[in-house]
Amino acid sequence: MQTSLDHLVIVAPTLDAGGRFVSQRLGVELQQGGCHPLMGTHNTLLRLGTSFYLEVIAINPTAPPVERPRWFALDRLPDNASARLAHWVAKADTLKSLDPRFAEIVGQPQPMTRGELCWEITIPADGGLPLEGAAPSLIQWGQPAHPATMLEDKGCSLQMLDIFHPAPERISHLLDAMNFSGPARLHRCDSLETSRLVACIETPGGLRNL
Repeated sequence: MQTSLDHLVIVAPTLDAGGRFVSQRLGVELQQGGCHPLMGTHNTLLRLGTSFYLEVIAINPTAPPVERPRWFALDRLPDNASARLAHWVAKADTLKSLDPRFAEIVGQPQPMTRGELCWEITIPADGGLPLEGAAPSLIQWGQPAHPATMLEDKGCSLQMLDIFHPAPERISHLLDAMNFSGPARLHRCDSLETSRLVACIETPGGLRNL
């Protein structure tokens, strides 16, 4: 298996709240995405390069009830929660016969769709964030062109993803086993309460952090 950084995930109680968070930090507006029927969610998007993008994701209030826990721990997100960069996703060249070492942390692959796009992505059975969001979900796209190439270029590009976790060596071992490559760095922090992701993004107004 070979993996590389694919996209960043901002969870928010509503798309409007997530959009305000991004526009205040980066000075750009997000692009309309679409709906995920299996999860009852919808998203907005921002291109961060030819193979990276950012998504804001929230529960779709007009979607029918879903039959399983939603991804990215959205079912546990309070209505008054602040939008935040909560997770990241790594692109895999294959998800067939997923190594049990990976599946125990990131979950099993699930087929997904959004409009004409299709893919498989790993989702824990409880819908939670792998290692509090510090370990990536894995995605394999069903079409050759990366979705980032289909997004409007607003002059933003990902420079680095910094991952803070109290046990960075655990994540490092996981990424090494996945043959991961990409602009990501690991840092130790004091506790799970202080674990976080910080994305450094070049914008038309200069370098900004999310």
